Amino acid sequence: MAELRTTHLFTLSLEVAGMQPVGATPSGDRRIGLVAGGTFAGARLRGTVLPGGADWIMLRPDGATTLDVRLVLQTDDGAAIGMTYRGMRHGPAAVMERMARGEAVDPSEYYFRTAIAFETAAPKYDWLNRIIAVGTGHRPPQGPVYDVFEVL
Repeated sequence: MAELRTTHLFTLSLEVAGMQPVGATPSGDRRIGLVAGGTFAGARLRGTVLPGGADWIMLRPDGATTLDVRLVLQTDDGAAIGMTYRGMRHGPAAVMERMARGEAVDPSEYYFRTAIAFETAAPKYDWLNRIIAVGTGHRPPQGPVYDVFEVL
């Protein structure tokens, strides 16, 4: 296989409820982003993000931000799906400062990628237990938005 092939799984929009600062740890500046909810929609599944998820964000000394997220998705037909992902966001300092101030920044100006896994007991969505997914993200002022792709 000379190249990876993917297919769009869904677009995920998250609502952030605030940040819990942990502070300057030996690894970097840690803060926990609280997820209030959100939505996801694609050709094979759609629904809402349940409140209670969190993103253990680390601002590293080199300026990159790492993400470590756990969410519960609830499909429009009632299935619960655990979604976990790790990610990386970085860009020129001036661009990242604009984003930190809450300005809208064009996603082409920075790097924002995720590696995703799913877990569910729902028979209809059992196929999610056996795939790897990747995502591209952007961070508008209202909260992160991801396009999630199944790696074929």
